[in-house]
Amino acid sequence: MAANSAESPFQIVVLSGPSGSGKTTIVERLIREAPVRLVKSVSATTRSPRVGETPGESYYFLSQEEFQTRLANDEFLETAEVYSGLWYGTLKSEVDRARLLGGWSFLEIDVQGALRVMDLYPEAITIFVKPPSMEVCEQRLRARKTDSDAIIQQRLAKVQHELSFADRYRHQVVNDTLDHAIQEILGILDSYR
Repeated sequence: MAANSAESPFQIVVLSGPSGSGKTTIVERLIREAPVRLVKSVSATTRSPRVGETPGESYYFLSQEEFQTRLANDEFLETAEVYSGLWYGTLKSEVDRARLLGGWSFLEIDVQGALRVMDLYPEAITIFVKPPSMEVCEQRLRARKTDSDAIIQQRLAKVQHELSFADRYRHQVVNDTLDHAIQEILGILDSYR
């Protein structure tokens, strides 16, 4: 085992999980507490910036034309068209950026994107975060108070679909309590140093 992250071999870490699994909070903690330097990839999107979002930090905000040109030039690891024609994707250059910064490339992406990354990088460290139950997942979604009941029901259907892919990941972590889930993922990352 390496003494520090500078001696750790370069890795690609993929973290996925359905809405309500708590992955956003987990990602923030992992970046601060991981035994190696995790360089979070910045996704590209064709949607407009929201208040408080910084281009190049929150997302790379691209026009539809620029996104499609980069897609045609094979510059993406993975892409997805979601929500009425908006595109999201991870640029291959994000993996290179992490390597140049001396860290591990850390991708928080959906199942569809993760499956594509697994095809390109079969040795990637893949972690699927699961809610402890559908009931807890629904409670978490409702606690956000951002979606109508109809949208919550759509999200829950998507959760069921995404859970069906959990066994494609090398590791599955149940987020029953945040600290327990964090410790489990930190242990997984440490085992690859």
